[in-house]
Amino acid sequence: MARWYIIHAYSGFENKVKEAILAEAERMGLSQLVEDIQVPSETVTEVKRGKKVQVDRKTMPGYVLAKLTLNDDIYHLVKNTPKVTGFLGASGKPQAISESEAARYFGAAEAAAAAPRQQVSIDYEIGDSVKVLDGPFASFNGVVEELDFDKNRVKVSVSIFGRATPVELDFEHVELSK
Repeated sequence: MARWYIIHAYSGFENKVKEAILAEAERMGLSQLVEDIQVPSETVTEVKRGKKVQVDRKTMPGYVLAKLTLNDDIYHLVKNTPKVTGFLGASGKPQAISESEAARYFGAAEAAAAAPRQQVSIDYEIGDSVKVLDGPFASFNGVVEELDFDKNRVKVSVSIFGRATPVELDFEHVELSK
């Protein structure tokens, strides 16, 4: 019976580990024992150089979830895969997780795939000098006063006729001054 296991891998090599396990299982004729392998991730919107970019971010860096029918051959196949440090479990023994626990990891990934979260990462912070890219204040320089991640807005103090005036803009309408 296939059960879900968590495999610990080198961070950044999760997809390579997934592909290597699938390829090796196919080569050894054990692919019927490897039902599914997933790398939990979510799609996030980031702002880079004033442009919105969709990025896949791993929700569990360094871990791969695999639904396996575990026997000695599969155990050794996974343990001997490059960039794998082992299974998650007490004293080196693989510890299976329940279907509901595995679904919890994938539920977040499926929800993110259905509607990408508008979590935005920006390359400036409060007190940084920024340049306005769009709107009536385009090409004005200012200083970041507030960041509102709920609304994806930034409050910038720009100098208009020698007076500091606060202006509220979208994250993507502002970039870090060079």
